[in-house]
Amino acid sequence: MAEKAKKSKNEIELEQRVVELTGDLQRTRADFENYRKRVDTEKQSAREAGQAGAIVKLLPVIDNIERAIMYTPEEIKDNAWVKSVEGLVKNLEKSLESLNLKRIDAKPGTVFDPQLHEAIQFDDDATGEQEVIADELQGGYQLGGQVIRHAMVKVTRQ
Repeated sequence: MAEKAKKSKNEIELEQRVVELTGDLQRTRADFENYRKRVDTEKQSAREAGQAGAIVKLLPVIDNIERAIMYTPEEIKDNAWVKSVEGLVKNLEKSLESLNLKRIDAKPGTVFDPQLHEAIQFDDDATGEQEVIADELQGGYQLGGQVIRHAMVKVTRQ
C-alpha cells in the first residue's frame, strides 16, 4: 500500500511537470509568433523607408523638369521635343502614383494646411478670415498617406 501511495505521489509530480512544460511550450510558441510578426513589420517598415528615400531623391528631378516646362519660350511651346518632355513628366508621375505617391494639392485658392503645406512667403497686405494658397512654389508629396515633402507655398488671406 505504501508503494501505491508513492506511485501516485510520483504520478502527481509527473503530471505537474507535464503541466509546467506545456505552459512553457505555449509561452515559447506565443513569443515566437510575436517575434515573427515584429520581424515582418520591421521588414515592411524598412522597405517603405527605402522606397521613400529613393523617391525623395527623384523629386528634385521632377521639380527641374517642371521648371523647364514652365519657362519654355512661347515660340517653341508647340515643338515636338517640348511636348515629349511634358509627356515625360506625366509618365514619371504615373509611375510614382503606382508606388502610392500622391502630389499634395496646393493650387491657388486651396485652404492652407500646415500639415501639408510649408508657408515660405506670406502676403502681409491681404485681409480676410481664411489663409489660402496664393501660389505653389514647389510641389509636395505624400507616400502612402504620409507627407514625405511639404508643398512650399505663398499664403494670402481671403
